[in-house]
Amino acid sequence: MHSDIISKIEKARQYAQQPERIAIDSLSATFRGGNNDHVITIRDGAWQCDCDFFKHHSTCAHVMAMQKILAPMLSDRARQAVNPLDADSFAESLG
Repeated sequence: MHSDIISKIEKARQYAQQPERIAIDSLSATFRGGNNDHVITIRDGAWQCDCDFFKHHSTCAHVMAMQKILAPMLSDRARQAVNPLDADSFAESLG
């Protein structure tokens, strides 16, 4: 029985080194921001955050941090969601 567990542990280590094997479809997390905790979610490639900045700009520091952390596990849509560093898409989001 121990050999079964050992092989699973080794397989888990290999998987952990290959985050691109994981495709996140939906996720909800609490993000501890500088002033408050925020609930951030992704569903079908669309991000949501309960912070005020997100409500006005469709992105925020919390979303951008999660995009960076989870990049290999996100769909193209979720990875490329509104990013203020992309001037064209940011200008479109402002209206």
